[in-house]
Amino acid sequence: MTEETYNSLDGRADVVVQAGRIGEVHQHLHEVGLPPQPTPIQLPPALAYFADRQAEQERIAQAAESHADHAGPLVVALTGIGGIGKTALGFQVARQLRDRYPDGVLYVDLDDLRRDGVVEVADAVGELLTSLGVSPDWLERSFAGRSKQYWTRSRDKRLIVVIDNARYGAEVVPLLPASAQSLAIATSQGLLYDLDGVAAVEVPVNPLAVDDAVRLLAHIVNDPRLEAEPDVVAELARSCGGLPAALQVAGQWVRKYRRRSLSRLVTELTTELHERGIPVVEAVWDAACSGLGPEAGRLYCLLPQYLAPVITGPAAAALLGGGLQPAEDALEELESAGLLENRPGGYRMHELLRGHAERRARQTDPDGVGRVEARRRLIRWYRRQAARADLLAAGPRMTFAYPVAVVEDVPDIDFTGKAQALRWLESQRLALYGCVRLAFETGLYEDAWALCEPLWTHFLDHPHYADVTDAFRSGVAAADRLECLPAMVRMRCQLARPLWEQERYDEAAEHLRQALGASEALGDSAQERKLKASVMEFQGLLKSAQRDWTGATADFEAARQVHEAIENAYGVLLQTYLLGRTALSQGEPERAVALLSAAHSMAREQERERMTSRAGFELGRALRRAGRAAEAGGLVRAALGNARERGSTFDEARVLEELAALADELGEAVEAEEYRTAAQLLAARSGALPDGGQSS
Repeated sequence: MTEETYNSLDGRADVVVQAGRIGEVHQHLHEVGLPPQPTPIQLPPALAYFADRQAEQERIAQAAESHADHAGPLVVALTGIGGIGKTALGFQVARQLRDRYPDGVLYVDLDDLRRDGVVEVADAVGELLTSLGVSPDWLERSFAGRSKQYWTRSRDKRLIVVIDNARYGAEVVPLLPASAQSLAIATSQGLLYDLDGVAAVEVPVNPLAVDDAVRLLAHIVNDPRLEAEPDVVAELARSCGGLPAALQVAGQWVRKYRRRSLSRLVTELTTELHERGIPVVEAVWDAACSGLGPEAGRLYCLLPQYLAPVITGPAAAALLGGGLQPAEDALEELESAGLLENRPGGYRMHELLRGHAERRARQTDPDGVGRVEARRRLIRWYRRQAARADLLAAGPRMTFAYPVAVVEDVPDIDFTGKAQALRWLESQRLALYGCVRLAFETGLYEDAWALCEPLWTHFLDHPHYADVTDAFRSGVAAADRLECLPAMVRMRCQLARPLWEQERYDEAAEHLRQALGASEALGDSAQERKLKASVMEFQGLLKSAQRDWTGATADFEAARQVHEAIENAYGVLLQTYLLGRTALSQGEPERAVALLSAAHSMAREQERERMTSRAGFELGRALRRAGRAAEAGGLVRAALGNARERGSTFDEARVLEELAALADELGEAVEAEEYRTAAQLLAARSGALPDGGQSS
């Protein structure tokens, strides 16, 4: 491994190089199990045929070729109306220029992250960082911190970043890589006027010319009727307005009716146009829908109720209220009709078609009864699956929502274990957060707050702050509407944490103040007293985040007393652990040793492996600070093994740093340097800021 490679991994690696210790560093990289990072190529499968756009492609290629002397990345802004093919063009350009940008192609769709018209840019930066190999543990909490990580991660790389569905230049600029050798492709329906201070090239994407539209139809249909009736084909292409999204549907529609002449088909469209006064594009889509089977037609009208960008077979079954196979057949039929795109992870509906589907739904279900029932099934199904995944991922814990029965004829997800449950929660997060909003807007308040309970587990591993803050606010409002006291308390506690992690301390404190006030009206059952103790714990955690160690100690002690009174052994363990950690932060290592020794013993007795490791690690730190470093080694090395077994590079780097500190205390300078080097390289590889400023 070269010296340059190490310098790219960590800004302090030159110290290692000067010490002539490259061989030892290489050995430690092997020991900590760092696999080579794959190059991210976030491109969908190439289209079988891509309609011309030769002039646009050549203009972009020339701009990339002549960009070498600029200080920042090149930004190509593809502008045009919806359905015109901007995203497809962006992907096509990325495929053609991949060799010029060998460090990868990243993709982010801002509409997926848009709430009430606004994008939480910090979450968009977080998505890009995840694509670049930064695990959630290492993501900075603040927008400023994530921006620094992104600049560090993208520095000196040759990347393509496709930024889809931007509305303002201010949404694009924070997502630009920090390398002048990179390319950003931004798609937008309007001009991005505020792309200030960047090298930008605007490329308008216009409707396809009639000849190009005819060629696209020919590739979609591949039917001899097109050659037999060229004038009719040209009329159909012209009627689609040069929109690839409309031509795709028209082509599949023509293919379906192979025995009818094109003249007859187009005449039917023209009649529809004159009789109903609708645009021909709408008539094309209506005609495609009229040929659908009953289940596919019903699913098409219900899909706008689904708020996530990609839908899977089980979720479609929940919308339809039938078995999995009919739903999958309906999805395939919609794809065959050109009304859905098959994407990795499921099927996606174009926004133009989503609007058409909504209009058809209002026609076929004017009173909305069918749509309301579909929403109810979808929400209940997701609530049930999320609760099942949460139970596998986090084990039994304090929850207040009633279990949801099996949704009739809709299969449950067959989770094989904790890892799959966690992956499902992350893969379905946009649908889950969407269901919280949908439930609240529909007046299903119990479902709204109940869905927030399992989202807590997901949030702890994946801090998508905009989504979770929005969802938990809805959970609070839903609980208030129902005047459900336990939910009012619990939801406010859940909302407080993402707020204080974003350093919005006053808001968090106000929600906890309200939670504490509401908790005073709770009864004296063990569960209700446990909830009261939970509020005290959250208050202590907020004070810890603000470094108010005295206040935190008082809260944790009060919570521990409640847990002791109700004989909740795990609650006593957790508060003892938190008290020990707080004592260590206060500079009281001997008191910390006593508390953490007790917590470690309790964790072992309760056979809680993760807590045993955490308490053991903190106890090792306390022993070292108490001048008893020789007693700490076994505890810290056990924590290292646990971190590696769980695959947590964040915990592993912390433990390696502590092993380095222990080695320093014991006068083992060589071992200390080796541990510290391994920790630094692991942190750099995982995405930590060069100055070690990780805030998690």
